[in-house]
Amino acid sequence: MPLAENIRIALNSIWSHKLRAFFTTLGMTISVAFLIAVVAIIQGMNSYVTDRLAGAIIGTNAFQIRRTPIQIGIVDNETLKRIRRRPILDETDAEFVQRALPDARAIAIQSGWPTPLSDVRWKNQTVGDVLVFGVTAPYQVVQDYRFAAGGPLTEVDVRERRYVAIVGWDVADKLFGGPDLAVGRRIRVGRLPVTIKGVVEKKGKVLGQSFDGFVLLPLTTFESVYGRRQTLTISVKMPNGTPLDNAMARAEEAMRLSRKLRPTEENNFTVDKADALVRFWNGLTRVLFTITPAVVAIGIVVGGIVIMNIMLMSVNERTREIGIRKSLGARRSDIRKQFVVEAMTLATLGGILGVVAGSAFAKLIALISPLPAEISTWAVLVAVTTGAAVGLLFGVYPAARAARLDPITALRAE
Repeated sequence: MPLAENIRIALNSIWSHKLRAFFTTLGMTISVAFLIAVVAIIQGMNSYVTDRLAGAIIGTNAFQIRRTPIQIGIVDNETLKRIRRRPILDETDAEFVQRALPDARAIAIQSGWPTPLSDVRWKNQTVGDVLVFGVTAPYQVVQDYRFAAGGPLTEVDVRERRYVAIVGWDVADKLFGGPDLAVGRRIRVGRLPVTIKGVVEKKGKVLGQSFDGFVLLPLTTFESVYGRRQTLTISVKMPNGTPLDNAMARAEEAMRLSRKLRPTEENNFTVDKADALVRFWNGLTRVLFTITPAVVAIGIVVGGIVIMNIMLMSVNERTREIGIRKSLGARRSDIRKQFVVEAMTLATLGGILGVVAGSAFAKLIALISPLPAEISTWAVLVAVTTGAAVGLLFGVYPAARAARLDPITALRAE
């Protein structure tokens, strides 16, 4: 009997027992839906971290020279003590890096940890818990800031310790109703009166965290109010298309010269790029990709056992049908193929339903939470192929049992 005819018979049988077929495939559907949803969220997060989060924190085609590394995860006490003994970066370090990287688009210094939070006030309006940063003028280039109104901080603002500020979109919107109304206004950042020079265009949220609720002060002004931070960071932005590895090597050499480190001494600074965030996330997703198949496999095996039991029940119910087919010339291989195809069809339908349910669930998660989702073609193919394979594996025994039935005994069955 042709394969197409077997599939047609299988679909007719499934349609005749719709409720039973639904519960038969439920385990497979749930397992596949879980696989699709988890993979979609992980893949979406991979793209998100690579394309947006890392760039939002460090800047595109940029790297940082830091007292403390971009360390995510557990750090042992000895390493932490060694990092705390490192000297704070300063303007001298930045000058050495500047001389070593004349081709850099921008080299900036910004205040680091701990970053102060402050209320920002204008008349009777207040925006609470705004992040306050001290920066040099090139920082705005490193971060690819575009201005909705006004202009950037300048080197003169930093050198003369002027009481001016750049604010994020959220601050301007909440205090004045828009960026155009904010420029030139005198606000208070904590107790510090400053004049708004510019408003940065809206950058949006990353994982639910707004990147528009900040105030930038000239670094000299910032340090006169908040003091020096426990860390300062030098950010370097290279021209687009320029490989960062060579620039990072030159920056490392310049820092060693600035610190007068001997060849045998280890670095008392860190040169980092966004790869640290990406490496951490990739390591985490590798663990998730290891655990997820194991969890899914349990559900798939249970679903396969259910399919096998239902197919055995189906063989018992259709004993007379099998006897008639054998008496009309059907071979054992024909009977075996029919029931294997039916089991595979059931499992594949469960896989397809799982793909639909998992995709819908992933999209719902992306809609109601900051977690992105990205449906992968390979995950869909794996899910459907796995469904067919489970049907084949767990359909062999019921099919073999049906094929071994004696036609005379089968015809006598009621």
